[in-house]
Amino acid sequence: MSKKFTPILLGSDINVYGMARSFNEAYGIKVKAMADAQLAATRYSKIVDVELHHGFSADPTFMDVMRKKMEIYKDHKEPVILIACGDGYAELLSKHKEELSKVFIVPYIDYDLLEKLISKEGFYEVAEEYGLPYPKTKIITMDDYKSGKYTDVPFQFPVELKPEDPVSWLNCQFEGRKKTFTIHDENEFKDIVGKIYTNGYTEDLILQDFIPGDDSNMRTLNAYVDKNHQVKMMCLGHPLLEDPTPQSIGNYMTILPAYDEELYEQVQAFLEKLNYTGMANFDIKYDTRDGKYKFFEINLRQGRSSFYVTLNGYNLAKWYIDDYVEDSLKDKDTVYGNKLKSKHVLWMGVPVKIFKEYAFENEAKDTAEELIHEGRYGTTVFYDKDRNFKRWLLMKYMFHNYYARYKKYYEVNKGQYFKKNK
Repeated sequence: MSKKFTPILLGSDINVYGMARSFNEAYGIKVKAMADAQLAATRYSKIVDVELHHGFSADPTFMDVMRKKMEIYKDHKEPVILIACGDGYAELLSKHKEELSKVFIVPYIDYDLLEKLISKEGFYEVAEEYGLPYPKTKIITMDDYKSGKYTDVPFQFPVELKPEDPVSWLNCQFEGRKKTFTIHDENEFKDIVGKIYTNGYTEDLILQDFIPGDDSNMRTLNAYVDKNHQVKMMCLGHPLLEDPTPQSIGNYMTILPAYDEELYEQVQAFLEKLNYTGMANFDIKYDTRDGKYKFFEINLRQGRSSFYVTLNGYNLAKWYIDDYVEDSLKDKDTVYGNKLKSKHVLWMGVPVKIFKEYAFENEAKDTAEELIHEGRYGTTVFYDKDRNFKRWLLMKYMFHNYYARYKKYYEVNKGQYFKKNK
């Protein structure tokens, strides 16, 4: 019989729903969540209760609310575990880890390491130190822009441009704003940098060599590292389609399970040398020019599409509980996910019809279509044990919206692959 525990999720998005569903599948429980706004994925759900606190996603409100919770839970018999479902919440838990740990289990890295890894510049410095390949990169500062020095582009066009600080990027608004830009010539480059620095963004920009290839050259890897800094699970995903919407570019919409021993060994060595703790999620792209995987970033938590891990039999919630509540991971071998193709299940974040129309034609797509034909696919949000009419209608509406988004943005933002694909 499992010991009892209370998980509290931070956020209310699809990531929260994926974690709540993982807990429900593994333990049959309803989960508490705390957030500053109610988002669609968790609305009308019977498996997660979202408690709203205006301003909760930032200090000082975050700790004001959490200190009240500490009073409520200080004599709680069961362990209470906090799980962040967004970068901001992971940062807040890490920052206040010492105080929160007096009452809660806080399975996150210390703040000094988080500060390094959460910044793309910092991550590339650490990657350099530990031999993790990443795209050739140049940093552009506000001062470079003011002095005109930024115009020296050391890579051939097209190039990638993205904000270094995703939090302050939210406050920068202009027509044509995207989560990340693929820029095709010098005039477009000057235009975009100018718009960014004259519309409220003051932090650094990351300019990168563009790694050629469509969405199916991407990989995503989730890893769980236990409290003794040992990697206990790795699960590789092969994205076949991304969201083309400007503010959501880079969000995976279809993930095929994958297995790569060399990549697993590389990531395991990196995380263990870092003395990492908790869940990590990497965005990676295969570079056909040199046959190497290049690492874009590490998310210090599971990602919005990480439910593919649970779907393939490596339940996201169970690792936390086995580690911190049952204390049963320390003697267990590392699980290298997805070795058996016969067990693979395709994760979908869009309707099947969109996947079939827009995913790039290749062998991986053929494999995914076979899984669909066999009924071996699933989503995060459509869950048989959480069915009610209001929720079903809202999720159907959410999925249906992607038709208009792909029609409007796919050719614009993925055009170089669109024509070959048709």
